[in-house]
Amino acid sequence: MAETLVLDDPAEECAGRLASAAAEGAHVVLTGGSTPRRCYERLAGMDVDWSSATVWFSDERCVPPDDELSNYGMAKAALLDPLGDGGPDVKRMRGEEGPSAGADDYERELRESLGESMPRLDLVLLGLGPDAHVASLFPGQPTLQVGDRPVVAVPEAGMEPFVPRISLTLPAINAARQVLLLVTGESKAEAVARACGEPSEDAPGSLVRPHSGDLTLLLDQAAASRL
Repeated sequence: MAETLVLDDPAEECAGRLASAAAEGAHVVLTGGSTPRRCYERLAGMDVDWSSATVWFSDERCVPPDDELSNYGMAKAALLDPLGDGGPDVKRMRGEEGPSAGADDYERELRESLGESMPRLDLVLLGLGPDAHVASLFPGQPTLQVGDRPVVAVPEAGMEPFVPRISLTLPAINAARQVLLLVTGESKAEAVARACGEPSEDAPGSLVRPHSGDLTLLLDQAAASRL
């Protein structure tokens, strides 16, 4: 069962949970988006030892790392650069390689680091799109049916920006020990309600159900208004 927390400041709660995981030397997955960015900026100001942690990414646009569309670039500016020399080991998705080669390389790196056919990450942070997509897993796309790979190429994005992507798969997300779904704003309220409903490929967020881990929804009042 998912735990749902409706908070005045869900980004602050999320930052605290990421800080705890980092201090424990966890394998932590970051994601893109404006709400996660606010979380990262707060996290960067906390007194946390990141030196034994490893940072991964949920998905990436197939652009260079210094492009304004890069999820890595956003996380680097908001969190990783401020951490300085004591930061984590960062494993970025190489979007500039293209979706297929980038996905293959990231899958190889995950398996080399975690040594499992379906690597088990410690904490996966996700946002939720207005169409209820998570990572770069969009409604109705065949990527939702991938069952034997932790990383997949996404040749066509389901919403703007319409650039190819690389994404963790549902099996990789659902193998995690802890998944956080961070969502704010009234514009996401319908998507949150769909993600909390019956599992459906029309709402990929509803398919996030860790099979031996915990799922926590961190919401503000506006995002939770249709629950």
